[in-house]
Amino acid sequence: MLLLELGMLGVFVSLDLFLFYVFWEAMLIPMYFIIGIWGGERKIYAAIKFFIYTMGGSLIMLVAIIWLAIHASKDLGAFTTDLLQLYSVAPLFNLSIQSYLFIAFGISFAIKVPLFPFHTWLPDAHVEAPTAGSVILAGVLLKMGTYGMLRFNLPLFPDASINFASFMSILAIIGIIYGALVAMVQTDMKKLVAYSSVAHLGFVILGIFAMTEEAIQGAIIQMINHGLSTGALFLLVGMIYERTHTRDISYYGGIAKVVPIFSFYLMIVSLSSIGLPGLNGFIGEFLILLGSFKSTVLNSWWYTVFAASGVILAAVYLLWMYKRVVFGRVLNEKLEELTDLNKREIFVLVPIVIFVVWIGIYPSTFLKVSETYTNNVLEKVFEPPKAELK
Repeated sequence: MLLLELGMLGVFVSLDLFLFYVFWEAMLIPMYFIIGIWGGERKIYAAIKFFIYTMGGSLIMLVAIIWLAIHASKDLGAFTTDLLQLYSVAPLFNLSIQSYLFIAFGISFAIKVPLFPFHTWLPDAHVEAPTAGSVILAGVLLKMGTYGMLRFNLPLFPDASINFASFMSILAIIGIIYGALVAMVQTDMKKLVAYSSVAHLGFVILGIFAMTEEAIQGAIIQMINHGLSTGALFLLVGMIYERTHTRDISYYGGIAKVVPIFSFYLMIVSLSSIGLPGLNGFIGEFLILLGSFKSTVLNSWWYTVFAASGVILAAVYLLWMYKRVVFGRVLNEKLEELTDLNKREIFVLVPIVIFVVWIGIYPSTFLKVSETYTNNVLEKVFEPPKAELK
């Protein structure tokens, strides 16, 4: 876990493309072992699939990094992968060059997000990973893809980003609806939460490529929201799994009377994941939908209409799951012996719930932090450097 944390910190603080790539790959190794050693029945299959998918995408990105550095060296006078120097040169490339580079970086990040149709590794990795692995995967690892889009794709290739905005938004909306529909038919609680991640990250991608201040602010806060809500859902599923050794929804029913504290926390984070006003999920989704509605790049309100259906579908699969697990009669006698959450488990969940409510009621604490960066990104996209390449 500490090695994984080292890799993730490196990814988020690197201002050099090659260093970023090294940390991006290094982070795979500890996650591979977390899934492959401590995972479920199909852990080896899930770990290898996760590794090959991400490795394949990142090799395309490595080729793009080398090509970008060599091409930029004609103007800069030396081979460099310094991101801050490339910010001033890469936007000057013509549209076709930018498009190829955008695609190469974009595929690597889309696999990580995961954006439809690159999402198939995620349910396997989530279901087979131990609870700690699932939480860190949902909470931080998936955000590396959306972070990459914001940090690299938009500022380095502004013309290509505008050109591909509609295409990326369509993929995001397919992911929102598809992820929700597949989550509705799951019988395994963990798999249901895993497919909900595909839907929620679709909102983030839509927000990034709507390219308005509200939408990008919404995308950034939604990354945090997803980490809190989905991370907490995985923790709760893990906690009940430790007691019953099954995640099958049909096994449960009527546990509200037996484990009221567990049922309370599951209700809060489920409503947060749905996007109930007053909780964190609403802020992110509202800003993304508002921003995509106002977007001049997307230039159609149909994107917002289809994306908004994802909010309704989220309510369907999460409330249905909650009803079947928590309410009704206790059909299984073994459930009468369940023990409620202990002090350690409550201690883990309380800070998450505090942030869920805090972001929902007073989001400006967090939005102020990302406001400057959001404006910088939009400035780089819509007002790229005007100097001519040598």
